[in-house]
Amino acid sequence: MKRIAIVGTQGVPAQYGGFETLVENLIGVNRSYNIKYTVFCSAKDYDDRRKTFKGAKLRYIPLFHANGAQSIFYDILSLMCCIIGFDTVLVLGVSGGVFLPFFRLLFHKKLIVNIDGLEHTRAKWGGFVKWYLRLSEKLAVRCADIVIADNKVIQRYVEEKYGKSSELIAYGGDHVLRNVSEEKQSSILNEYMLDKKGYALSICRIEPENKCDITLQAFAESGMPLVFIGNWNHSSYGKNLRFKYGMIHNIRILDSIYDLDVLYTLRKNCRLYVHGHSAGGTNPSLVEAMFFGCPILAYGVEYNRETTFNMAHYYLDAEQLKELCMNVKQNDGDLTDLTYHHYPWKHIIKQYEALF
Repeated sequence: MKRIAIVGTQGVPAQYGGFETLVENLIGVNRSYNIKYTVFCSAKDYDDRRKTFKGAKLRYIPLFHANGAQSIFYDILSLMCCIIGFDTVLVLGVSGGVFLPFFRLLFHKKLIVNIDGLEHTRAKWGGFVKWYLRLSEKLAVRCADIVIADNKVIQRYVEEKYGKSSELIAYGGDHVLRNVSEEKQSSILNEYMLDKKGYALSICRIEPENKCDITLQAFAESGMPLVFIGNWNHSSYGKNLRFKYGMIHNIRILDSIYDLDVLYTLRKNCRLYVHGHSAGGTNPSLVEAMFFGCPILAYGVEYNRETTFNMAHYYLDAEQLKELCMNVKQNDGDLTDLTYHHYPWKHIIKQYEALF
């Protein structure tokens, strides 16, 4: 029995982002039963602190949240709890990377690090934070027995920057597929006053690096219906965009939706999916959208081109996006077969387990 500790996420059940969804699938029905998982979770983020979930043991770290500046101390404290009792530690992200040289002195078994999406390149961070994240990434890569990259662009970066090979493992996305009856789908579309295949959809965190302003400008000018879902009230950037575009007749700005049947229905019945992320490696939300077979309009950075096999439709400004949304046909760029081949969780889990 292999004993695996997972560090660096908010925890499970998943309620935050891509890493949490990864962990929930790693410990799920497709896992090997020769592996015993322990997942470290933030006590501050869970009121209902289960002892186990899907067969994995859950351990709660007090005092700190798993995100923002507190994630540094959260990850370090989690790592301190892993020194004894585990054969392998899987670290997701590099927030606690500065502690890994000390951890390595005490933990002599396998250390695997998924470095995520080059956090230090994100526009939202200031100079000191970027410096810290670069240092943390450097130490994480040097200390790891195995580095995981979620995108070929990240893999090339690790090789060129650090002279170290890495394992390429993306994210799965088929967890978004559900059995929702046609009757219920029709009811949901009616509730949101939407026509089947009559609107474009975009779902993301409302941040400048996700180019939300470009998406809204393009659709405001094109007149094509757009449903845009996100955490609009989280920042002044989101609030200002909502104020500017919220009253435009063809644009529906919706707060985050957590009902999985509703999300499935909106994805299943959209005419186009718009993905504006400009950073972050393989974005889980893009992989999820690819399972629905509609044309993907993606911001034209290398990360997105790699994720979509360079077969989606790409733009770099509002004018290009406007032209695409007006001219792309429903059957243009169907990525379904490639998506089902490369991004099922069953395949991703086997890749991880082979490293343990």
